[in-house]
Amino acid sequence: MCAACLGERERPGPPILTFTIDDPLVVSTRQDTVAGRIHVDDSDGIDSVWVMLETVEQGENGGFEQAFTWDYKFVVQGFQPTAQIPLRFRARDIAGFEVQRDTYVVVIP
Repeated sequence: MCAACLGERERPGPPILTFTIDDPLVVSTRQDTVAGRIHVDDSDGIDSVWVMLETVEQGENGGFEQAFTWDYKFVVQGFQPTAQIPLRFRARDIAGFEVQRDTYVVVIP
């Protein structure tokens, strides 16, 4: 039986998503940015990635690449000091599996 000689079969699942935030603090007294990088790995290929800050969402086509990196940037202003602005990262592979990671940035005076 040759089947017994084969290695463990890879199981389908969501992409592996990592992200960075250049500066997790936003200054309330001026226009500021929230920027960083999202990186996604998936053996099936990446369909798309999204980053959402509060209610504003940006997305990018993953081009079916097995590893995909994208730099994101949001311009923000008008938030009160000590506010926590939600930041959401999502990715979907070509098989339809999705992954999501949530965090926030903090507004300082």
